Amino acid sequence: MTVSTSSTRRAGTGGPAQVPAPQQARRLGWGQRMSRFDLKVSPYLYISPFFILFGIFGLAPLLYTAYVAVHQWHPIGGKGEFVGLDNFTAILQQDQFWNAVGNTFSIFLISTVPQLIVAVFIAAVLDSNLRAGTFWRMGVLLPYVVAPVAVALIFSNLFSEQFGLFNSLLGMIGIDPVPWSSDVIPSHIAIATMVNFRWTGYNTLILLAAMQAVPRDLYEAATIDGAGRVRQFFAITVPMLKATITFVVITSTIGGLQIFDEARMYGGGSGSGRGGPDGEWKTITLYLWEVGWNSTNFGRAAAIAWLLFLLILLVGVVNFLLTRRISSQGGDR
Repeated sequence: MTVSTSSTRRAGTGGPAQVPAPQQARRLGWGQRMSRFDLKVSPYLYISPFFILFGIFGLAPLLYTAYVAVHQWHPIGGKGEFVGLDNFTAILQQDQFWNAVGNTFSIFLISTVPQLIVAVFIAAVLDSNLRAGTFWRMGVLLPYVVAPVAVALIFSNLFSEQFGLFNSLLGMIGIDPVPWSSDVIPSHIAIATMVNFRWTGYNTLILLAAMQAVPRDLYEAATIDGAGRVRQFFAITVPMLKATITFVVITSTIGGLQIFDEARMYGGGSGSGRGGPDGEWKTITLYLWEVGWNSTNFGRAAAIAWLLFLLILLVGVVNFLLTRRISSQGGDR
C-alpha cells in the first residue's frame, strides 16, 4: 500500500507529518560475519570433543550392548535369534544375580560411607597450616596409583585366615581368628578395606580443593565471634562443601557399584576369581564376567550390564535427590 504524504497531517499543528525514510539494512563485512559466527559456534566447538568421544566410547557401546541383550549371541557365530526380553527375565530369576546384587550393595555401603567421612576429616587436616603440606597431600594420593591387583594380593595375605597379619594381631589379644574368606560380612569388610585404601586419598584431594576455595574471611569473622575450630568446621566448612560432597557421592556410587578388581583377585584359596566358594563376595560385575566368559552367554551378560546400568542410574538419582534435600534443609536453617 502506498502512503501519500499529502494526506497525513502533523498532530496538533495540522501540517504534514514527517514520515521517516526506511532505513537500509547495514551490510556486514566478512570479518563481522565471521566474528558473529565465532561467538555463536565456538562454545559448541570447544565442548564437542567430549561429546564426540562420549558418543564413540560411551553411548555407542551402551546401545550396542542393548542390541546384544535382546538376541542370542554366540561367541563365534555372532548374532542369533531375536529373543526380546527373555535374557532379562532369565537373569532376574537367577538366585546368583540377587546374591550378587546384595553383595555389591553391602560392599558399597561398607566402603563408601566411612570413606567419605574419613576423606572429609583428612582434607580438613590438610587444609590447616601443616609443615610440608605438599608432601602430605602427595602422600594421601599414593595408594591411588598402586595397581588394584597389587593391592588385592597384599590385602589377601593380610586377611589370610591362617597366617594373615590381622588374625595374628587378634590372636595376641585373645580373639578367635576371623573367617575373612569363608564368611559373608568379614569378606565384605576385607574388600571394602581395599577400596577405602585406594580411593580415600583421591576423594580427599577433591574435597581439599573445595575447602581451599572457601573465603578465609568467614573463618576470621567466626574466630572474632569466638567460634572454635570444631564449630567452624561444622558451621562453615561442611555447608560450603555441599556441592562437592554431592559430586563425590555420585562418583563414589558409580564406582562402588562397579567394583570388580578387588573382588576378582581377593581370596587366594578355592574361591579366588569366583567371588568365594559359595559366592560370598561375588559382585554384579564378577557375575557378568562369569556369565559372559565362563558360560559364553553374551546375550545374558549384556542383559546383566544393562541391569547394572539401570541400577546405578536409580541409585545415583536417589543419592542426588537425598543430598540436594539435605543441602536445602541445611540452607534454610
